[in-house]
Amino acid sequence: MRTASTALPAPKPLSLPDGRPAAGAWTLDPAIRHLNHGSFGAVPVAAQLVQDRLRREMLASPVAWFSGLARRVAAARAEIAESLGLDPDDTVLVPNASAGASTVFAGLTLPAGGQAVVTDHGYGAVTMGARRLARRYGGEVRTAHVPLDADERTAFEAVAAELSDRTALIVVDHITSPTGRRMPVELLGVEAARRGVPLLVDGAHAPGLLRTPLAGLDCDFWIGNLHKFACAPPGAALLVARGPLREGLFPLIDSWGAEDRYPARFDSQGTLDASAYLAASAAFRFVESTWGWDTARDYMTELADFGAAVIAQAFTALTGQDHTAEVGMPVPALRLVRLPDGLASTREQADALRDRVGRELGAATAFTAFAGVGYLRLSAHVYNTAADYEDFAERCVPALAQWARA
Repeated sequence: MRTASTALPAPKPLSLPDGRPAAGAWTLDPAIRHLNHGSFGAVPVAAQLVQDRLRREMLASPVAWFSGLARRVAAARAEIAESLGLDPDDTVLVPNASAGASTVFAGLTLPAGGQAVVTDHGYGAVTMGARRLARRYGGEVRTAHVPLDADERTAFEAVAAELSDRTALIVVDHITSPTGRRMPVELLGVEAARRGVPLLVDGAHAPGLLRTPLAGLDCDFWIGNLHKFACAPPGAALLVARGPLREGLFPLIDSWGAEDRYPARFDSQGTLDASAYLAASAAFRFVESTWGWDTARDYMTELADFGAAVIAQAFTALTGQDHTAEVGMPVPALRLVRLPDGLASTREQADALRDRVGRELGAATAFTAFAGVGYLRLSAHVYNTAADYEDFAERCVPALAQWARA
């Protein structure tokens, strides 16, 4: 039997320039072990202060604020696009990745009976949107089953096997939410272009984890959250659209910019609180100026590897089973640990377990289910340390093992 190993050294914690722990730059509750940055992110104080200042400005003079807001949003998206190696003329700001997907679904027309192809690793809300789109035109959604440990070629072939002459849209994750792995988006981009089929890439987790997310990727649409690993305030995400189909995309809210061309029509959204858009770059700049994003990604990855090994071995010591998870195409900062049998075998059970661990054990975690198996999904950031994972292994793993036996 293969078991997890803690031979990996604990990464040296990151510090602020004044010597304080990195966590000092956030306002996270120190009484909670924060092991789930990937779900909702966490905003550094530097970006909070910028957003607070912007909101005070908005409330002090609403007429001046909203009259000039479109220009400021355009400048913000240009700065963010430059940080991620994107073309500002392809890029618009949306409240979250799901809003970006909804924008794409609202702007597409499928042929009667057309099919949308998704994977079984997809984010539920986006898959629901693809189903609504297909139903609108009397079509259907086909789901490609990609093994958790599939390498790039195997994963590509699993998706390609679901494509046919009826395929009118492909929706695939860049980095999967439930399983924390990459998908072969570059290979699928080539295949989609060869077939003349639009490709939507859900890159919700990519900003901050991937230096230049769209490098080498040919796709019609790409969406990415800024509030996750890029640490922007909630309510900031990107939609990138390239090619003629983008002319059919309009904001979900019709406003005075509706008759402008893409991307300018997205810069005006009435009285939407755009402070998260305008403060997003402050978060990105903070990490870059304090540690550098390359250093931050390396640290997050080493820490996630360490945490997964420590926690898997703690489970193995209690159950005698292998709790490591073989994940094909792994990504920075995200790791899975297999749970004892009987825990979190469905999404609903996983969410309930997350809530129980938060209430009873004081740990903010993510649990996920894939193919009937429950996993702990770890997602590290610069404010985490090895002690977070060692404490979880010591306090929480025994409780989870006991709950599984019960």
